[in-house]
Amino acid sequence: MIKIGVTGNAGFIGSHLYNALGLLPEKFERVHFHRSFFDDFEKLSNFVAQCDVIVHLAAMNRHNNPEVIYQNNIGLVSKLVTALEQTDSKAHVLFSSSSQEERENEYGKSKMAGRQALADWAKRSGSRFTGLVIPNVFGPFGHPYYNSFIATFCHKLSHGEQPHIEVDSKVKLIYVGDLVKIIISEIDNCGNEKLVVQHTHEEKVSNILALLEVYKKQYQDAGIVPSIRNAFELNLFNTFRSYIDIKEHFPVKFTKHTDPRGAFVEVIRLNVGGQVSFSTTVPGITRGNHFHTRKIERFAVIKGEALIQLRRIGTDEVVDFYLSGEEPAYVDMPVWYTHNIKNIGLEELYTIFWINEFFDPADPDTYFENV
Repeated sequence: MIKIGVTGNAGFIGSHLYNALGLLPEKFERVHFHRSFFDDFEKLSNFVAQCDVIVHLAAMNRHNNPEVIYQNNIGLVSKLVTALEQTDSKAHVLFSSSSQEERENEYGKSKMAGRQALADWAKRSGSRFTGLVIPNVFGPFGHPYYNSFIATFCHKLSHGEQPHIEVDSKVKLIYVGDLVKIIISEIDNCGNEKLVVQHTHEEKVSNILALLEVYKKQYQDAGIVPSIRNAFELNLFNTFRSYIDIKEHFPVKFTKHTDPRGAFVEVIRLNVGGQVSFSTTVPGITRGNHFHTRKIERFAVIKGEALIQLRRIGTDEVVDFYLSGEEPAYVDMPVWYTHNIKNIGLEELYTIFWINEFFDPADPDTYFENV
């Protein structure tokens, strides 16, 4: 069992890495970290002493005063190095640097200097060190105006604002889930003072904005699942979905057409494939209590009374949605939200499920955790 600590585990990349490590309990034990540890040397040293591996992600990306960025990031590395030396740690330290290392800005300079300081510690101590030089990262739950322009675009569009492009250049990108896989794969390796992480996609800013505008118009406004042609577009779509306020958006009621014969409801419009199924659930029974990291899924209640619950992994807030077959409606499941559905009525519950890919027992992308 490898004991692993992640500084910055509440941040964008850190939270994704921390949650992904939780899917591998047979290999990793996560060591608790809090940002306040950097202000308490005893707590920081205790954290370091417990770790076989430390992934140092804590850093400041933006500030009105660039010098504050530099001093903050260098200061965090300095405190970590001191704790490593004081505890005689032999941990494998992985450090997230940036492709901005070569640019003339204080953030890039702080990342290069931090990487070198940790590399020097590793040489002195005989420990392993991996300095990851990372391109632009995007993915669900990034902070707008801070982590990436994609986060800002998604936030603005999903909240009724129109983004503006300052420089329409080609940008080298990596999805946060792909980056996390690379970080985990490097844990067992011998170390590399400068490991340049390759981007997985390169795209003009205007093309990305155009795709996001389609997702806003088709999915958020009309409930249509848009065309998804490749892995990048799936990752971008799931990123966009994470910025929709689910408490305000769901449940979405269907248009119900009635005549003397009965009723007709259109459940879903798709520009992608996938799998459609239905279930019946007897009163009092709960289905689900699992989450997905890549799948798009829709629950549509067409008969009976249901409670659908969602909770984002790593948080405590549970969101409740009450649906009824009297007013058929649907709720879509965001990635990294564990979810369930319970029959709270007195008759059988009928639910239609759509998911964007066939079920594969060898790669189900289904992780069980109670809401």
